Amino acid sequence: MGDDRVQERDAIEQGGLTADEKRANVIRLAFGGDTHRFERFCEEVRRVVPPGTEVILRGSAVTGERWKDGAAFDADGPGTSDLDLTLVGEDVLAFFKVTGFFVPGVHSRPVSDDDPDIAPGLVPLREKLMALVHRPVNIQASRDVVKQLRGDLLGQPYLTLIPKSD
Repeated sequence: MGDDRVQERDAIEQGGLTADEKRANVIRLAFGGDTHRFERFCEEVRRVVPPGTEVILRGSAVTGERWKDGAAFDADGPGTSDLDLTLVGEDVLAFFKVTGFFVPGVHSRPVSDDDPDIAPGLVPLREKLMALVHRPVNIQASRDVVKQLRGDLLGQPYLTLIPKSD
């Protein structure tokens, strides 16, 4: 997809926020306003994911509040809110063991402190990302259909960090 089409798509409101608003929230909340650190985060992910993988960020870092109870991002103190990273595509599903899925081959459980062994190949990336942002980072993988269902049909906001074409 060309840059103009990516910019046009990202400018459209999704989940009640434009891409610029979501990006500003993420940089301000999760990266302390440091755009360079945000870009380093994206670069670390880009180095690991297979070509053609779209990478999105969901959750309170995008919206500014927790879905469950409406509490503000980091309401429990600095570094307490996690980042919910989703890798979207077919090839990235291979990182996960068969026991690491909600729906096998379609939607994984997140690699987290509670479940680190479901995708051993993503653990080093997760550790780098957590050291960079000083907060938990959960990584899961899904096919496009899950992203479309949650984001486009249910209106759950997400920020595209790495477009599929990268």
